[in-house]
Amino acid sequence: MSNVKNSIVAPSLLGADFANLQKEVELCNNSKAEWLHLDIMDQQFVPNLSFGPGLVKSLRHHSNLFFDVHLMVSNPFDMLIPFINAGADGISFHIEATESRFTFPPKILINMIKKNNLKCGLALKPKTPFSILKKYLEFIDYIVVMSVEPGFGGQSFIPSTIEKISEINEYLIDQKIRDKIMIQVDGGIKLENYKDVISAGGDILVAGSQVFQSQNPVETINKMQAS
Repeated sequence: MSNVKNSIVAPSLLGADFANLQKEVELCNNSKAEWLHLDIMDQQFVPNLSFGPGLVKSLRHHSNLFFDVHLMVSNPFDMLIPFINAGADGISFHIEATESRFTFPPKILINMIKKNNLKCGLALKPKTPFSILKKYLEFIDYIVVMSVEPGFGGQSFIPSTIEKISEINEYLIDQKIRDKIMIQVDGGIKLENYKDVISAGGDILVAGSQVFQSQNPVETINKMQAS
């Protein structure tokens, strides 16, 4: 079990109606959501293309929610300053894009994010082991556990993710750093499985299609806001 009593619901804008983004963001503003999750895709690290810092800056004027920018890009270093300037409150990037195939090691990106007083997260694809992150835990604020393959919305939750969340949660508790690092779970979060995610140790629930494609997004968010 997580020792964090309240989960954070972070609606993912990727599942929203892009023709009515201001309205979709206002729905989140009127709910119990605390974060807004912004998936940035470059058609290289993942096959899809989403949106850039200009859109994030525009939306910043319409919400006081915590803007959680998730960089699913092959070169996250070049993306940091544009999204910091656009109004991000937290930025996560993928360890797979930095640990072995990128000029700038993860610590440089972490330092830049923290230097600008933002929260910093490190993201893991479903097949990437948690162990790769252990040497960075003292520097970050949250871990993003992908429960689907990154790149597309509307995918089904990968059941083995529950074990991965539990592994991370137990390790953080053993290391006495559980209160310093949050566990974000991203992908396939539904009304029928969110309680299992929280029970395994999930603190931040990223939900896109479940929220924005429901008949009542505000009610859906509020149901998932567990305590």
